[in-house]
Amino acid sequence: MRLSHRGVIAGLIAFSVGMAVVSMEGCKNPDSGKTGGATAGGEAAVRPKTTATGNAVTGNEIPVGEFASLTGSTATFGQGTHNGIQLAIDEANAAGGVNGKKIVLKTEDDASKPEQAQTVVTKLCTEDKVVAVLGEVASTRSMRGGSVCQKYGVPMITPSSTNPKVTETGDCVFRVCFTDDFQAAVAAHFAFDQGFRNVAIFKDIKNDYSMGYAKNFTDEFTKLGGKVTGEQTYQQDDTDFKAQLNSLKAQNPQAVLVPGYYSEVGTIARQAKDVGLNVPLIGGDGWDSPQLIPGAGTALEGCFFTDHYFSVDLRNPDTKKFIDAFKARYGANPDALSALGYDAARLLVDALKRAKTLDGPGIREAIASTKDFPGVTGKTTIDANGNARKSALVFQIKGNSFKVFKTYTPEQIGK
Repeated sequence: MRLSHRGVIAGLIAFSVGMAVVSMEGCKNPDSGKTGGATAGGEAAVRPKTTATGNAVTGNEIPVGEFASLTGSTATFGQGTHNGIQLAIDEANAAGGVNGKKIVLKTEDDASKPEQAQTVVTKLCTEDKVVAVLGEVASTRSMRGGSVCQKYGVPMITPSSTNPKVTETGDCVFRVCFTDDFQAAVAAHFAFDQGFRNVAIFKDIKNDYSMGYAKNFTDEFTKLGGKVTGEQTYQQDDTDFKAQLNSLKAQNPQAVLVPGYYSEVGTIARQAKDVGLNVPLIGGDGWDSPQLIPGAGTALEGCFFTDHYFSVDLRNPDTKKFIDAFKARYGANPDALSALGYDAARLLVDALKRAKTLDGPGIREAIASTKDFPGVTGKTTIDANGNARKSALVFQIKGNSFKVFKTYTPEQIGK
């Protein structure tokens, strides 16, 4: 069976149920070189504190905002996440809402554009008066939206933005996924464990996710004893990569790191074959889309990418319930983005129920105090930096599917 976005294995994929999140992950700014958390065990960064009080619930409805790339270059990311969020909100309302109050989801499309993300989140905070925001997938857009939430004191949870800088925005911004410093370190350890000692990098110069991943990989890979033989850059929506790929080929790498989005990776893989660059490509969770393999044909056969942890273990009744409900509603298996969206929304609902007051400070405090939340993506504890620490998988592309190749825990990478 063909696998969908973020690796639906055998059509019944679920995140690992044994993933306990007990240690705390720090922040890392890929532009400043400060390290912390999963890769270096550094001290927690000091996040700016908001002086705004956010919005408050005034009636029998709880307005919650969502901003997502429902259209544009990463539409599959936004659509999958939205489906998970909507399912979680509907389930919460069917179970009585929050103390009898109905949650109303107000969704805005940012069209995969950072500037549009800032605009729609401003609308959600100032016009729609939402008390919390869910989103985005892309780190660049989450940073734009997060800065708005921080300004107005509205708590925000991103399901899957992995750039460490996202939560450095301030104390209103949280996430339920691992960070890029961790998954890039996983990729570095994996490459070194595979015997690769010379790796080239091809990164999207306009993408914070891609640039941060590349830097974090380089830091960890060289620390292990590997060498980055060369670097080239491209930009989203480029279609001709042969000049850069030929330059990388001349460096004789054993593998090439391509920490970009699925929208360009398929073409890059095909053109790499065209120029004779016949080495494995390695990527991150930005590869994971139902459009990845169709866009590449057979050019990505045997290549690898890191992604959020899950397995075929369906012994967790909550995981199986989620998969069954998602399939019944949407007619397809949930992917990792859908599951992360589902968990982000459910964690928010849990925080709303625990909040002493349904306003900015009360909700923010409840989210920050989350410990061992039992999500379908594993247990989640929010640390002092607003982050969740989780294990990661390395997938290998085989035919029309993604196969689990190896697992790395934060403890392994820390060692």
